[in-house]
Order: sequence, then structure tokens, then C-alpha cells
Amino acid sequence: MSGKNDEERIVLSESGQTGQVGYDDDDGGCGSCIGGLIWVLSMILICCTFPFSLFVTVKQVQEYQRAVIFRLGRVKRGGAVGPGLFFIIPCMDTIQVVDLRTVSFDVPPQEILTKDSVTVAVDAVVYYKINNPLSAICNVTNAAQSTRLLAATSLRNTLGTKTLQDILADREDIAKNILGTLDAATDPWGIRVERVEVKDVRLPQQLQRAMAAEAEASRQARAKVIEAEGEQKASRALKEASDIISSSPAALQLRYLQTLSSIAAERNSTIVFPLPIELLGNLMPRQ
Repeated sequence: MSGKNDEERIVLSESGQTGQVGYDDDDGGCGSCIGGLIWVLSMILICCTFPFSLFVTVKQVQEYQRAVIFRLGRVKRGGAVGPGLFFIIPCMDTIQVVDLRTVSFDVPPQEILTKDSVTVAVDAVVYYKINNPLSAICNVTNAAQSTRLLAATSLRNTLGTKTLQDILADREDIAKNILGTLDAATDPWGIRVERVEVKDVRLPQQLQRAMAAEAEASRQARAKVIEAEGEQKASRALKEASDIISSSPAALQLRYLQTLSSIAAERNSTIVFPLPIELLGNLMPRQ
């Protein structure tokens, strides 16, 4: 039954002046007289039709809703009412119900030209809620639609100052910048933006192929470098092994016998015996 306190205020003019909700210092005597007459007639009609008039005079809003009551075109003193039951005068009051739950919406994909002249399509998701029902009703025609349009514009303006590398690498910082811009712009509308997330960054097909070719070339270059380093290490190890074997004839003979043993273990029918070059040189006739 109880609404917000009398301290809630809204902007009454474009000059930024504020006034008490539901109170008009410039209300003339004619308006007061006509309002009083309508109130008396309404109360007589309600009393004559009681208890059937309860169906139109008693309204209810849920726990997550608030009702803004306009009496003869002005916001009723006391601000938004709810949750629960409240009383209205049908001939004088009109109500507008505001949902206070968090609302999410998708920002349509925006074609954006980045700072380094690359065209990308970026979409996002925004979460917001209404924390001041009076401002959401009195300061903007359609709070939800206005927030959607502002989110799309803020996304384009923010990403237009970033390079493609920044967009792909710093999504969290970009989301924070968009959140701050939206929250500051929607504050006079009684809306608090809770979260902004950049969902997807779509690149042109030609740019995707170019980036894939660049990444493949980079991988091939790294593979060749690794292969060259392996060959270098292997040749260095072979050189050290040959130096050790050449320094000891017995080691060379043991290596020879080990090679024959490994060949015989494979059950081969052919065994190759290496002969020293010096022995072949002695057997050849000298000219």
C-alpha cells in the first residue's frame, strides 16, 4: 500500500530545475476548483456503486513492479506506489506500471570501420534495470527503445576509435567503456546499466583468409627454425661422438661389433661387413 517517500524528484524543465513530484506551485484557482468538483462527483459515484466500484478503484501490482499514478495529468504526491494494493479514483487517476526486473537485449550486429580502416561486424548484449520509475515514465517516451538505440550508437562510437587488434584482444576494457557511457547517458531516464558484453566480432571472408595464410606461414617458419635447430644439435652430438671414437681404436671395434649384433637381431639373411678404406687401398694395384 505504501509508495516511495516524498523526497523523490524528477526534472521538470529543460533548464535542469527540479521540483517536488506531484506539486505545482503555479496551480491556479480554476484548476483547483475543477479538480475539487471532479473529486466530489467521483466520490459520489463510487459510493453509489459500492461495492461494485471496488473492482475499478482498487488496483494491485506485483513485488517487482511499481505504479506511477497521474491525477488530472500530474504525478500524484508520494511517487510510485507498490507493491500490493492501492486505491485510485477512476475519473481522475491514470496509472502506468513499471517493471523493476533486470532486462537483457541483443544489440544488432553493427558494421564498424575501425581505426586501421578494417570493416568488422560486432554485436553485444546489454543488461539494465529501472531504478527510478518516475524518471523512466516522465523523462523519456520509451525507456526500453531509447536504451536499445543508445546502446547501438555507443557500440559504434566506441569501437570506431579502436584498431582491429584492440577489438580482438581487449574486449573486457571495451565493454567497461561502453558500460560507463551507457550508464551516464541513461541516468536521467532512471535506468541503471548493469552489464555490457561484446558477443562476437565478424571479419570479412577475404580478411579471414589473409589472416589464416599469415598464421600458416608463421607456423611453417617456426617449424623450419625448430627443424634446423634440431639438425644443428644432432650434428654437434655426432661430431662429439666421432671425436671420442676416433681417439680409441678399441671403442671403434666395440661400436663395430655392436652394429653387427643389432643387424643379426633383426633376422636378416644378408649381413654387410664394412671394410676400412686403408685395407682397400693396399689391395689395389699401384700405378
